[in-house]
Amino acid sequence: MNEAATLARRSANWPAIYVAALAVMGAILGLLVWATPSQDGAKAWTDPMIPGGWMAWTFPVALFFWTIASLLVLFTILAIRFPEVPRRGILRIETTRGDRLFISLLGSAFICLGWLFFAGPPVWLALALCAIFAAAVFRWA
Repeated sequence: MNEAATLARRSANWPAIYVAALAVMGAILGLLVWATPSQDGAKAWTDPMIPGGWMAWTFPVALFFWTIASLLVLFTILAIRFPEVPRRGILRIETTRGDRLFISLLGSAFICLGWLFFAGPPVWLALALCAIFAAAVFRWA
């Protein structure tokens, strides 16, 4: 990396960047919660956010996409702030943080699909398994 890029990275106001990213993602989350339909003052989390829309945009679906977008923003900021060197783990391939995120998201999708096939709809335990899987991928892969 050249000297100008290193100096620019060091002189950036990182706390302000972190706060700005957090404020934007928090505002988007607040907008999603605000847009969630309510019945008699209680939020109806699984009702469509867009009645008659082509896709079932419910709050859980919107929250899923918000989480993915937040992870992408976080990992972009981390990649700029702390450049990384690919490492070779248990998978025997060189991976970066972004590669490990992709592997953990893909593996989590398969864990949840398998859970739905074998155990049925409540996927809370599957989400716990996904978190353990993601932690293992980031630690050892």
